[in-house]
Amino acid sequence: MGIAPTVVFDLDGTLVETAPDLVATLNLIFARQGIPPVAYDVARNLVGGGARALIERGLAAEGRKLVPTEVDRLVTDFIAHYAAHIADRSRPFPGVAAALEALASRGCRLAVCTNKLEWLSVRLLGTLALLQKPDPEFLRRTIARAGGAPGHAVMVGDSNSDVAMGRAAGVPVIAVDYGYSETPVAELGPQRVIGTPADLSHTILDLLGIGHRAGTEHA
Repeated sequence: MGIAPTVVFDLDGTLVETAPDLVATLNLIFARQGIPPVAYDVARNLVGGGARALIERGLAAEGRKLVPTEVDRLVTDFIAHYAAHIADRSRPFPGVAAALEALASRGCRLAVCTNKLEWLSVRLLGTLALLQKPDPEFLRRTIARAGGAPGHAVMVGDSNSDVAMGRAAGVPVIAVDYGYSETPVAELGPQRVIGTPADLSHTILDLLGIGHRAGTEHA
């Protein structure tokens, strides 16, 4: 039996529109410190890299800098509040669930590689009924744990780190341009760029060389 094709997804900004809850949490903990809120359109593109990175980027956007111990405290507060409100407004991007079902039906193994804490990722994906369990480790480990191999895998993400990780692992990358990258993803050098989750399944299958059976609907 051959190796099953593996599709590894970034989470925030690729599978799920998580910015509403992340930005709301960021501005809540900032308000507790008397720090002005970060405008949503600005903060949305700061998402990615985990809670600490978001807080540090948010502070920089407000022209603030805190000592590491103060940032540590903000990270603790952020995680505590975010965990309790992880899916208040976060939702899968339209078409994502159908795309995952289409890929699974073609024998693809699905995994998640994200900077988000694993237990938060599990909670979010479980709440939204997308995947039973994400695997947020480095890309090669994610593919291996999913039972795949780099030569039969695709990475899907929305940021420079996703593209760079795929390139370093020798895995082709599909970049989505509806996510949280400040740089237009086409400039990052992915193998493909898509503008809507409706294009996910057929683009992934095409890049994997699987193609479509006659009569198969695109997700």
